[in-house]
Amino acid sequence: MANSKLIVVEGAQGAGKTTITDFLRYSLSYTNLYRLCGTSDLTKTGLKKATDMYETLLDYVEKLENLSINLVFDRTFFTEENYCRLGKKEYSFTEEYNKLLERFSKLDFEIYYITLYLEDENLYNERLKRGNKAVFKNSAFGIENSIGQQRVYLEMAKEIKEKYPNINVINVKSDKPLEEVKQEIREKIGF
Repeated sequence: MANSKLIVVEGAQGAGKTTITDFLRYSLSYTNLYRLCGTSDLTKTGLKKATDMYETLLDYVEKLENLSINLVFDRTFFTEENYCRLGKKEYSFTEEYNKLLERFSKLDFEIYYITLYLEDENLYNERLKRGNKAVFKNSAFGIENSIGQQRVYLEMAKEIKEKYPNINVINVKSDKPLEEVKQEIREKIGF
């Protein structure tokens, strides 16, 4: 029986993942935070790299089951699927994504999949100007990219919720005051 939480936070560039994953890391006892960026290989050889990386990641997570350690991820294989659905890569990741998601759903953790999104999509202009943001090949930070990502993430969240009742899918409007966002997450995760 699961004795720890596995929390994946996804969302478009500028949705607030860094802020929320830092909050989760420091608010939940015995929590490790992982920030992943995927592979930058956009060619078909990137498919094998991404698949191998995420299978190995799930091997690692399985080894941490029932050790009373909470895991928080800022992006995982969901990001790879999002970018592929948007046509940012030369390959489809969907077959591998479905296999990884099936395996992910069977992990012995209390599993949460959080999608951060901005109800007012125009706020991405303001948020993307903050700090030095990295640029992923073919996906520079910009409102159009963020809006596209957001729509795909929300679509993915709906699919996960319908197919995997054991994954707690939470969509959080992150353009509310930060304390309200944190309180909503506290209540939905139960801490």
